[in-house]
Amino acid sequence: MRRMRFPALDGLRAFGALAVLTTHVGFQSGDALQGPFAGLLSRLDIGVAIFFVISGFLLYRPYVVAWFGEPEPPLTLPYLRNRALRILPALWVTVILAALLVPRPDGVNWVTYLRHATLTQIYVDSPAAGGLTQMWSLATEGAFYLLLPFLARLLISYERPTRQAVRRRLVVLTCFTLLGPVWMAAINATGHPIAGLWLPGHLGWFAVGMGFALWQVARSSGRLGSSALDTLATIPGTIWAVAAVLLLIAATPIAGPFNLDSPSPGQAFVKNLLYTVIAACVVFPAIMPSPRTAKILGGRIGHVAGDISYGVFCYHLIVLSLVEQLFGFGPFEGHFALLFWPTLVVSVGVAAASYYLMERPIMRLGRRDRSYDVSPVGLDNTANATASSTDPWTTPDVSPASPSGQG
Repeated sequence: MRRMRFPALDGLRAFGALAVLTTHVGFQSGDALQGPFAGLLSRLDIGVAIFFVISGFLLYRPYVVAWFGEPEPPLTLPYLRNRALRILPALWVTVILAALLVPRPDGVNWVTYLRHATLTQIYVDSPAAGGLTQMWSLATEGAFYLLLPFLARLLISYERPTRQAVRRRLVVLTCFTLLGPVWMAAINATGHPIAGLWLPGHLGWFAVGMGFALWQVARSSGRLGSSALDTLATIPGTIWAVAAVLLLIAATPIAGPFNLDSPSPGQAFVKNLLYTVIAACVVFPAIMPSPRTAKILGGRIGHVAGDISYGVFCYHLIVLSLVEQLFGFGPFEGHFALLFWPTLVVSVGVAAASYYLMERPIMRLGRRDRSYDVSPVGLDNTANATASSTDPWTTPDVSPASPSGQG
């Protein structure tokens, strides 16, 4: 199969990074805790779920393509090397900058920073380092990276990719989406909140992307016939409107408190399930985009924004802390707009410098397996090829892609 690109996913990755930055500014200013937009600002951590769905789709898809008789699945060691090359350089620079520039809370020492640098901080109940609290999601995604080769081979083993085999695996992946809500309800019922950061609580978000990958390859190869999903793919505006309505529902107490207080088991279940459906609705129109969708989300601006989105995710809390110090603002004092715009502009600048001066050169030097593109989601200047297809089901297949390491 020839290469196929997914340009619209770049714009969604940029949207996810913007959502994460916005919710953190909202919490730091206090506007996510009280005020007319508190519910919405507090739920913009939905960006994490969007990242996870995109990663599940792009990383699992090469295994599905291999199952359908194409090249061998990715070798585990090159796959892990490429993941490390993508996420570790910016992570380590972020940890160093946080240690040097952000005030340290009580109980934070060099061991704390070492845990963040090795993505093991979520397994120890200790104070979080300033400027690095968002890295819990990167640690969770790192756990998914390690699990995926074994999970993927388990799912593609034992039988040929017949229509029935594909449907059985779609059922299994659908069942995975219920693991997260059940896990989150259970850990809140038993009083173990740190376990809410672990992979089982979020595996359903990755499973949504994996299910999309399996469905898309099976549908494009003729293993699956047309279904309601075909119709949904043609009405992206409606699907995104559904996502917006569900987000507004999530921005009520039904999904738990707006602050960091522990929700009830029922609220934790509802929030995780709502995030699963919202992220699915956001991402689905982008995996088989209309020409208009691909042009808007996957044009040059969207492509560049997607490239630097990981850096925005990594550096924005450090930038936010420096902006607060510059203006003399304390936490929860308001001033959302005064914090948001400088944080966004400076974070974009720092992220662009990081990507073009460090991250991309390191990937180019380090990756010997050239089937993996150096860009975060395997896109290059031919990304608009998807948009030129009049029939999404006859668009050529994709080569192994390489999504961002955002969590």
